[in-house]
Amino acid sequence: MKILVINSGSSSIKYELFDMDQRRALSSGLAEKIGEPSSILTHQYLTARGDKKKIVEKAEITNHYQGLQRSVDLLMDPRHGVIGHRSEIAAVGHRVVHGGEFFQASTRIDDRVMAAIRQCIALAPLHNPANLMGIEVACKIFPKAAQVAVFDTAFHQSLPNYAYLYAIPVELYEKHKIRRYGFHGTSHAFVAEAAAAFLSRPLTQLNLITIHLGNGASMCAVRGGKSVDTSMGLTPLAGLPMGTRCGDIDPSILLILADRVNMSFGDLDKMLNKKSGLLGLCGVNDMREVIRKKQAGDKQAKIALEVYTYQVKKYIGAYCACLGHVDALVFTAGIGENSPVVRELCCRNLQALGIEIDDEKNHDSADGIRQISSRNSKVKVLVIPTNEELRIAQETQRVIGG
Repeated sequence: MKILVINSGSSSIKYELFDMDQRRALSSGLAEKIGEPSSILTHQYLTARGDKKKIVEKAEITNHYQGLQRSVDLLMDPRHGVIGHRSEIAAVGHRVVHGGEFFQASTRIDDRVMAAIRQCIALAPLHNPANLMGIEVACKIFPKAAQVAVFDTAFHQSLPNYAYLYAIPVELYEKHKIRRYGFHGTSHAFVAEAAAAFLSRPLTQLNLITIHLGNGASMCAVRGGKSVDTSMGLTPLAGLPMGTRCGDIDPSILLILADRVNMSFGDLDKMLNKKSGLLGLCGVNDMREVIRKKQAGDKQAKIALEVYTYQVKKYIGAYCACLGHVDALVFTAGIGENSPVVRELCCRNLQALGIEIDDEKNHDSADGIRQISSRNSKVKVLVIPTNEELRIAQETQRVIGG
C-alpha cells in the first residue's frame, strides 16, 4: 500500500510518499514560495538500486494546485519517479494543525470534517486555511484515493480538565472553547511508541516525558501512552521559549506594552511570534548559531541558551510531579536530536529526580535511537529521531483499515 503524506502551508507544500508494506519512504519533496516568481521545487527519490537522488526545479508555481500537480508528475516521471500511475496511491494523509474539541483521533475526510476544520480557523488562522487548501487540491488530483486528516491536537485530547482549563471565567471555555489544546501531537505520539519499543516494555505501563525541541518546541507528560499534560496552549505560542516565539510570559506585559509603547494587536502578535524567543534574546533563532556565538564569547547568546534550557528543566521538574514517577525522558526534533550541549544543560543537576546523563554517550553522534543516561540514572534518557510524516502515514493506514 502506498500513502502520500501532505503538509500544506500558506506558500508551500511538503510531501512524502511511503510504501507501507516495506515501511519506507520512496520519495519526498517541497514546493516553496508558491505564488512567487522565485518558486522552488525540490524532489528526492529512491532509485531502483536504492540510491537517493535529488533534483531542484526553479520555475514559478502559481498556486497550490499547480504545485501538487507538478509534484505528482515528478512522482510518475520515468526518470525521477517511483510510481507508474497516480492510482497506485491508495490514500492521502493530511497534517491538520488544529482540530479543536471536534477530533480525538485521525479521521477520514468528508464534508462534515471539512466544516469542522473550518470552524477551527479562529484557533489557528495561520495554519488551518492552508491545510484546507491542501485537502481541496488533493481531492481534485486524487479523486479516488481516501483522504485522511491527522491532527496535531488530537493526541492531547486525553488531557484531564484540570490540565486543559485556564483559570479565567468558565463561560469563555463554554462559549468560545478557550482552553489548552497542545500541538506536536504526532511527534510526541511517535517517539512515545518508539521509546516503548526500544525499552521492550508495553507503552501502557510507561510514564514518559517527551521533549520536542525544534524551531518550535513543546513538552508532553505521557502516562500509559496518553498525553496528560503539555506545554503549548490554546495556540503554539505558549510553553517553552522557541526560535522566534516567546513561550510563557506574564500576560500583563501585553497590557503594559499596549499602554506605554502604543503597540497594536498586530504589533504584539508579530513581536510574540516572530521577534521573540532566541531571536529576541540574542539576534539569531538557529540554535547552532546561538551556541557558536556563545562559544565565541557573546554574552547575549550565553543568556539566551541559559533561558532556553532553564525553562526545559523547569518543565521536566513539573512533569515529574505530574506523573509521580518517570521511566524515561525522550529528546527529539532538530535541536533535541542533534545538540548535546542543550541536552546536557537541560539535565544538569537533576540527580535528585533520578536523571543523570553520560557525557560520552551524550556526545556520540550515532544515528537512530540511543540511550544517553548514565549507569546510575534511575530514569532512562533517550534520543529518538522523530518522524511525523511516517506517523501520519501510519495513522492514515489505520483509519482506512489497510
